Amino acid sequence: MSSPRGLHDQIRDVLAADNCSGCGLCAALDPQVTLELNGDGYLRPLAPENAPAPAGAAETFAAACPGRIVRAPVDPGGKRHPILGPYRAVLSAFATDPEQRTAGSSGGVLTAIAASLLASGAASRVIGAKGSPERPRLTTTVSAERAEDAASMAGSRYAPVGNASVLPNGPQDIFIGKPCEVSAVRSVVGSGPDAPLLMSFFCAGTPSQHATDRLLVDLGMPSMGEPTRLRYRGGGWPGTFRAEAGDWAGETSYEESWGRALGPTVQWRCKVCPDGTGWSADVVAGDFWQADSRGYPQFVESDGVSALIARTDRGQRLVEAALGNGTIHATKAEATEIAAVQPLQVERLTTLYGRRLGAAAAGKSLPRFVGFRLGFHVVRHPIRNLRFSRGTFVRARSA
Repeated sequence: MSSPRGLHDQIRDVLAADNCSGCGLCAALDPQVTLELNGDGYLRPLAPENAPAPAGAAETFAAACPGRIVRAPVDPGGKRHPILGPYRAVLSAFATDPEQRTAGSSGGVLTAIAASLLASGAASRVIGAKGSPERPRLTTTVSAERAEDAASMAGSRYAPVGNASVLPNGPQDIFIGKPCEVSAVRSVVGSGPDAPLLMSFFCAGTPSQHATDRLLVDLGMPSMGEPTRLRYRGGGWPGTFRAEAGDWAGETSYEESWGRALGPTVQWRCKVCPDGTGWSADVVAGDFWQADSRGYPQFVESDGVSALIARTDRGQRLVEAALGNGTIHATKAEATEIAAVQPLQVERLTTLYGRRLGAAAAGKSLPRFVGFRLGFHVVRHPIRNLRFSRGTFVRARSA
């Protein structure tokens, strides 16, 4: 088998195809690679010209970059849902600590589990994301070694960040990231007993940073100002977008902030993602919405509840321990219940085969998606795939 192109050339190939998710893996493989916001407000790597990359980096990138390949994991000991992926246990859950539950995007379960593991000494570090201390409108990757610092990561950040730029090391490290970041990290660290614990969440995609900036302006933030605090969700469920700057405060609903401002700016790579629910994680959480008669989520403020999926044997043992020590409260749920209130995840995966065809017909290449059984979905939904194929072709040609 021939060797892959050099790391920096591969990075430029992914960028040229518009397949970069901004996960940050390439920056972890080579410190010469930097991550910066591009003109469209998305996080992208800058690779040096005419500089050698570290030994083995090109091979690792070729096998792990989600702009090149995403593999569905195989767990012979577990079950598999066609949309939600592999699982050992499916629960409806929330953090028993009221502050963690309120601060989280839904039930605060990932925050509660990570903080508990740090407090007990079962983990030594958590890698995740939070608002930048210097510029809270931006999101940055951080490492926490204390439970209170892990708790400060609570809540969604609907903005670019590349958590895979910091690779976890060993079984006492916890990595929390978007599904694409977790997929990349899993490809590097493996699944053995010495692998770090990987946690993820349901992801609808990464919006442009410009969307956050415009939302602040629309809410009336003082001209040329910088918020001192900014949250995308929290203070309830689904919670509100809220920013503060001096005596000024602006706030709007989740339906307005995500539905009208942030969601429409999601980058291209996320629109063709086969894995919005963190298939490669040990544990994954997401909103367990209440739905209307059509199955669409109702954004009525209430106490947060998470769908909690243990995907691996390790993840199942972790969740059982969190239940046993009172970190979380949970009841059994069914994968079909969760899929029923995640219409975006259902639509993206069941129509991805058609999107691929439309993109290919327009001369646009996509990453390889291995093991997601896209053919199964096109057989079940041929008309929808045809419609999405045509739509993708038109959009790709006009882009």
